[in-house]
Amino acid sequence: MTILEVRGISRRFGGLQALSQKMDSKKLALLSRELADNKKAEDIVILDVRELSSVTDYFVIASGTSEPHLRAIVDEIRDKLRDEQSLRPKAVDGAFHTAWVVLDYFDVIVHVMRGDVRERYDLETLWGDAPRVKVRKRVSKVQP
Repeated sequence: MTILEVRGISRRFGGLQALSQKMDSKKLALLSRELADNKKAEDIVILDVRELSSVTDYFVIASGTSEPHLRAIVDEIRDKLRDEQSLRPKAVDGAFHTAWVVLDYFDVIVHVMRGDVRERYDLETLWGDAPRVKVRKRVSKVQP
């Protein structure tokens, strides 16, 4: 791409900032939660660890019921963030057969775990001082 093409893109989209704006970490955590919910993840929690950790801003913790369910949740988050937000995890750790997969988006770390593994490691108690981010419930419109 030539500099003239870049300038044309810049003018068309209101400047290069519009092309390279980074998503706010809270919005990313909320979006990750929504994407996990799309695949029926259970007991989804967002912990605000900004005051407790220099490693990340938010943990998103979600449970799945089986290996295929964990895979569906992880794929939904990873694929939608890549395709719709141009975001890729800095690292992916864990495995479906170990029932705990971690997607590291730097400012947001997403933990997807089977219920028994989540209970055993109990991240919510370990990070018990972290406030939980409240999520507004969607109001569904009732058709008459």
